[in-house]
Amino acid sequence: MRHTSKIPVAPSCIPLQRLFGPAAQRSFTTTPLSAAQGPSLLGSSGNPNDASPPSTYFQRPSLPANTIIRFVPQQTAWVVERMGKYHKILQPGLAILIPFLDRIAYVKSLKEAAMEIPSQSAITADNVTLELDGVLYTRVFDAYKASYGVEDAEYAISQLAQTTMRSEIGRLTLDHVLRERAALNTNITEAINEAARDWGVVCLRYEIRDIHAPDGVVAAMHRQVTAERSKRAEILDSEGQRQSAINIAEGRKQSVILASEALKSEQINIASGDAEAILVRAQATARGIDAVAQSMRDGQESARGAVSLSVAEKYVEAFGNLAKQGTAVVVPGNVGDMS
Repeated sequence: MRHTSKIPVAPSCIPLQRLFGPAAQRSFTTTPLSAAQGPSLLGSSGNPNDASPPSTYFQRPSLPANTIIRFVPQQTAWVVERMGKYHKILQPGLAILIPFLDRIAYVKSLKEAAMEIPSQSAITADNVTLELDGVLYTRVFDAYKASYGVEDAEYAISQLAQTTMRSEIGRLTLDHVLRERAALNTNITEAINEAARDWGVVCLRYEIRDIHAPDGVVAAMHRQVTAERSKRAEILDSEGQRQSAINIAEGRKQSVILASEALKSEQINIASGDAEAILVRAQATARGIDAVAQSMRDGQESARGAVSLSVAEKYVEAFGNLAKQGTAVVVPGNVGDMS
């Protein structure tokens, strides 16, 4: 009796899942070329030209396949896992992977990304409900933390931005919210950076895009603005009238002062002229008397006769004037005596 031993023969095709586990089967999944061109803004990977967001936050798009030789795009970080464990981060350029063992687990974009924060309700410190939305600018600075520190960085930062905005709005009144938007944006950015530091993502800036207040509040604000502007207009009008009256009174005052100073100067000039005229006449009279006296001293008898003749002429002229001015004339007894 012949015994024949049966040698087990390996099947011609053994499923990869039995040899290397589920990871190997995923590594050989056919991936379109467009899926490996670049990652999404903060997601794992995908076509950069496809702007449509995923249906859910935790839905991971397709990843680049392990084709042994890969080219990593600029400003992109590919996180590689070897046998299910983190191995390294591929830098831009040529990359060589080991088949079956290495798997591209995450693809992170290192560019600055703009994230739209949806509209949300927030209550201010004076109990006014506002509808706000904004834009958040972020950038991945640590691909390892962004991959393993949080399940979905974009979703986490979006939720954090909304809760932080509500918290900051709750500390301010409506007037301060409208006046201090820059300070509010800075506070929200600092709060997000403090929480997102362990996620490998930095918030560069946050901008509040629109602020919508209730219709009643908006109408009240319009009335307040109208009343404030009317008040300013009335104040300016009254200030203008007051300044106009002051200017008119000041002009009249200056006119009176100038007129009095002119009259004073005129009177001073007239008095000075009269005084000088009197002085000149007195000096002329004195010089005339001196000249007459000198002539009398020099001429003696003839000079005295001339003086007596001049006095007699004036004497006769004076009597003639008296006769013209009145009907009664008093004649002294010694008319012929000129002395």
